[in-house]
Amino acid sequence: MAFVVQFMEKQTLTSLCDLPPSAKLVFKVLEYSGAHTQKEIVQRSRLSARTVRSALENLTEVGAVTEEVYIPDARQRLYRLDDSRDWEQVSCLEKTPV
Repeated sequence: MAFVVQFMEKQTLTSLCDLPPSAKLVFKVLEYSGAHTQKEIVQRSRLSARTVRSALENLTEVGAVTEEVYIPDARQRLYRLDDSRDWEQVSCLEKTPV
């Protein structure tokens, strides 16, 4: 069972390195400043809303980001990094300029 978990984590880390630069930038924004709504990520990253939406979809798909209801406005979602993983091991993210 532990082997399966380690394999899944390694697969996620590899998949994360294969994502486009915009997704890596969104990852870094969440890593440096914590959970944000999509609108806040657009403001911090200066990417378009469509690009951020696509990046969040990619990051959610590979298991790097979790999505929850934003309590002050239930129409929005709050995105945060999956805390159960050790993101320090992802060397390809060190090269992403922020």
